[in-house]
Amino acid sequence: MPKYIFVYLGGDYPTDAVQGKQHFEEYQRWLDSLGRAVISPAVPFKDTHTVQRGKAALPGSTTMMSGLSILELPSMKEAIKAAESCPFLKINGVLEISEMIEMSGDPSTGHKPN
Repeated sequence: MPKYIFVYLGGDYPTDAVQGKQHFEEYQRWLDSLGRAVISPAVPFKDTHTVQRGKAALPGSTTMMSGLSILELPSMKEAIKAAESCPFLKINGVLEISEMIEMSGDPSTGHKPN
């Protein structure tokens, strides 16, 4: 079954502790509703740096990417349906969904042998 990466972009995270707790609980219920489809529930990012050829690494992101989740679902249609019910959208966040491609080669590294 295909795996999909859900990339979280932006979002107006609650600054109030009570609202933050409510949002987290709603997000947890959303993950729970997806059941076994959830491979990696939430991988938040911090201390992001941007590295470009010939330039110094700079703190920050050029994409406002704040985290990711990985889900295993039957189709992109089902992935979009799951994303449309994500509470991250309620805080003005955006989700990008991509089907992950399995690379052939050494399964321990993902690289082809020399």
